[in-house]
Amino acid sequence: MTGKLVVCPTPLGNLGDMTERALAALRAADVVCAEDTRVTGRLLAAYGIEKRLERLDEAMIGDRGAGVVRRVLDGETVAYCSDAGMPGVSDPGLRLVRAAREAGAPVEVLPGPTAAATAYVASGCDNPRFYFGGFFPRKDAERRALLDSLSALDAALVFYESPNRLASALDALAAALPQREVAVCRELTKLHEEVVRGPVAAVRDEFAARAAEGGRGVKGEIVIVVDGPNAAEGAAAALGAREAAAARAGELKTAGMRNKDVARALVEEFGIARNVAYDLALEA
Repeated sequence: MTGKLVVCPTPLGNLGDMTERALAALRAADVVCAEDTRVTGRLLAAYGIEKRLERLDEAMIGDRGAGVVRRVLDGETVAYCSDAGMPGVSDPGLRLVRAAREAGAPVEVLPGPTAAATAYVASGCDNPRFYFGGFFPRKDAERRALLDSLSALDAALVFYESPNRLASALDALAAALPQREVAVCRELTKLHEEVVRGPVAAVRDEFAARAAEGGRGVKGEIVIVVDGPNAAEGAAAALGAREAAAARAGELKTAGMRNKDVARALVEEFGIARNVAYDLALEA
């Protein structure tokens, strides 16, 4: 017998998004492994599917993943479901798929709902590319370092976030990328789906006001989409570079350097045009 691991995406919230292929795979599987058997159990019950369920969450995959892969190699068909969306996207299912691939076990991945792609489209951002960063870092220093490394990337930035950390995440974005547009996509495909879009400071203030009112509307699954670099950001960066270069020109002139040497140093240090650098040297 030839077994296989079948990665089965499940709805983000609306049961109508369950695909026929995923339902067929769940019915045909010998066993369904799930991040949470209670969540997947309710899903199976909604479609009248009776199947043996085994819990396989992040804490258990390290110990039991190899055993599941061995069962696949022995001929068992194992379906894997996360709580919602595509298993493996910021989800422990990725480790199970990797273990199966490394062992040479057949893996079939079915297409289906993904919160990151759904939020990217729902955000209405202008950039035709997006970078998915998984869950936004929890610590301030890690957030700053990540945003600094991504600030020049010509793409929208997509992150998962929890309601409890949304306020601090938006604070970090407003500090690091103040010129950007941002969309907070909440409870996608569910009854209270909401997309709040605008300048990052305005969106931050909106959710800060809600939090001050007792958390009104700050619940559920959240995806943050930050639009890519824009003209305003480019202009602000250019102005900042010019101001920094002008200050540096003053330091070099005070040290006794000639104008042409100052200009050469500014070009090398700041990457500005030679004529601009020379003008700054003359003005210093």
